[in-house]
Parts: sequence; structure tokens; C-alpha cells
Amino acid sequence: MTTSETLISVIIPTYNYAHLLPRVLGSVLPQLTDDIELIVVNDGSTDDTSSLLSDYVSRYPHLQVVEQPNGGAASARNSGIRLAKGRYALLLDADDELLPGALSTLRATISSAPQFGMVLGGYISVYPDGKARLRAPTPVPVMPADKLIKQYLLEKSIAISHCCSLFRRDLLLQRLYPESLRSGEDIAVFAHLLVSAPVLVVREPLARIFKHGDSLRHSRVGEEAIALEMVKQVFDGLPESCQYLRKRYESQRYLSLFRAAQLDSDVDAALIFYRKAFALAPLQALRWGYFRKAIRLLVCKK
Repeated sequence: MTTSETLISVIIPTYNYAHLLPRVLGSVLPQLTDDIELIVVNDGSTDDTSSLLSDYVSRYPHLQVVEQPNGGAASARNSGIRLAKGRYALLLDADDELLPGALSTLRATISSAPQFGMVLGGYISVYPDGKARLRAPTPVPVMPADKLIKQYLLEKSIAISHCCSLFRRDLLLQRLYPESLRSGEDIAVFAHLLVSAPVLVVREPLARIFKHGDSLRHSRVGEEAIALEMVKQVFDGLPESCQYLRKRYESQRYLSLFRAAQLDSDVDAALIFYRKAFALAPLQALRWGYFRKAIRLLVCKK
């Protein structure tokens, strides 16, 4: 394949998912065509991932495998993006899978509308108890950059997910995943993409995304430093017109810490985080859901 011939690069970063790789590879390989490439980045796995991938390469020579020391999801995604040749990239998590016909739907979509920076599709959430829920993509209106960022970061009325979204690769190269973050690294990238080019939505579900028990609650180790680094990474990649929202987003990150501490019954930490959120952006912190919980914690503490 040459650069001009490759339309979509499917990139799968993986770490110790040898038991699930056959499922995700089996969902992609039958859909490959001459204008779609598949790249798997093995991020220093210590299980049988390397031998499994070697077996797949022997059977599917067009499958590209990158072996690298463990650097985290951001590092693995960046390696795949740099190696890729496609005009667009689809970042597919190793524990999820594409639905049949997803790549043909995306190919037809971008072939008729190449100016879009992102294509957002629907997906099916599958929960640990086996229940599944169809999630439609949220519409993304045409509006100034700061309004889009407000809707995405603060109002959360715009949702973007890996596995069911296609990203223009030149825009990804402008704002690679921040490797200083081990969680939430996608927010900075999604925010940049959102303000860089128009967004197209397709109603069809494109992927099945599996929710895991350990992915529903995040570690609180170093949580405040991570939250502040996330704010920095997000706003360092946004235009000047969006910078006035920085304090409100920082307040929102503290409110997320407040909620996590409250769920963990860590009352002292929760109240500290709430006070910091209030100091940064009172109106953000006074939203009823957060304010009510903070009052309850104060009453219980007395």
C-alpha cells in the first residue's frame, strides 16, 4: 500500500490481552480491503500476546505488529498513529470489537465527505452481567470553538469514544495522546479534534464496547496531580478563544474528585475537593447534584 491508497488505518493497542485478541482481530480481519490497514501495537505485554501475534502474522502477512516496551495506552496509540499511512485512523481497544460492516460504512461515509475531522458512530455497551445497551452518537452542531468545548467538557452533551469513531490522522499528529497521563489521555485529543474540523455523525452502531468491573471505578492514587495535569494537557492544545473556560474545567475536575472521594466514603477528602472546586468556579460547584451531596457530607460530619 502507498500513502495515497490507504484510506483507513485500524490501530489496536494491547497490553496483556492475549485472551481477548482473537475476538477483536476476528472482528477486523474479515472487513479489510486494499485501502484499509491493520496495525497492532503490543505495549510490552508479559502474557502470550507476542506469540499469539506471531501466529496471526504467519497467517495474515498484511497484519502489521509493533513491539515496544510498556509505555501505557497513550504511548501505544501514538506509535500506531506515527506508523499508519491512512488518511483516517480508527483506534480500537483490544478488549472491544467491530461490528460487521463497520468499515464499509465508514469508508462510504468519508469517501463522500472527506472534509470532516471526525466521524462519530453508535455502539453497543456490554456490561459485566451480560446486559447490552445501544448508544446512539450525540449530534455535534456547527458553532464556535468555545461553545463546542463548553458542551464537551462542562455540559457533557457531546460524547466521543474510541472504537466507534474515526479521526483524521493529520489532526492526530498535531495533537498526539499526552504520554504524561495514564488515564483520561483521550480527552485532550478529542477536544483538539472537536475544534479543528467539522464532525459528522452516522447513526449505525459500529462497535461493541465491553465494560469491565475494574473500568467502572478508577484508582485514586495521585488523583489530584493527574486531574491538574489533565487540565493542562487539554487547554494547552486549545485556541485562545477557549482559554476562559480553563478555571471552570479545573473546577469540574475537582468535582469529579469530590464525587470519587464521596463514593469511597472519604468525607474529609471529598469536602476539600469541593471547596477547591467552589473557589475556582462557584456556579460550577453550586449545581444542585454536587451542592446537595456536599451539604449532606457537612451535616454528617458534624
